[in-house]
Amino acid sequence: MDDVYFKKRIDYYCRSQSFAFDVAHTLFSSHQIDDGTDLFLRTIELATPRTILDMGCGCGVIGIVLARLLPAARVYAIDRDLLAIRYTRHNAELNHIANLEAIGSVGLEHAPREPYDLIVANIPAKIGDEAIEREFVRDPYDRLRPGGDYWFVVVSGLNHLIPGIGVRSQIRLRQVKKRAGHAVYHVRKPATGTDS
Repeated sequence: MDDVYFKKRIDYYCRSQSFAFDVAHTLFSSHQIDDGTDLFLRTIELATPRTILDMGCGCGVIGIVLARLLPAARVYAIDRDLLAIRYTRHNAELNHIANLEAIGSVGLEHAPREPYDLIVANIPAKIGDEAIEREFVRDPYDRLRPGGDYWFVVVSGLNHLIPGIGVRSQIRLRQVKKRAGHAVYHVRKPATGTDS
């Protein structure tokens, strides 16, 4: 890749598929695919969503893998870092992904205003508890279609925070898998529009 920020290419194998990701020096996890991302992609239960939102996409790993595995879905990958958006677009081309659109957005500010069947995130640990609660739990939950799913992974240091957010927001968050350093959570928005 002819880019002054380019660091290296990472090969990645997941769910019987081979991928390649070019990464930049200043982007998250520029040495290898992040352990939390890898745990997430090996844990998420795949249904047949029509619309997917990847929040905080970084260089695009989660969104690109899901776009390949779910070719009938339209995937939107958002990140506040425009370099991340550049690399997500490049990596989508590198992996021959046509059903993904990368958009610069702080939180959901510029995400397409539609309800999503599936929202995914590797929640950044250092943005502050309030930002995590609002921009990475409550706001995504509100944008889910009734019956839609939100799957996310966090570093273990945030495990104290997530259950309290669920209680305060009346969102039934379920820890699906935990491995040294990370935990994967899932919530399904009730189809009836209630939390019971």
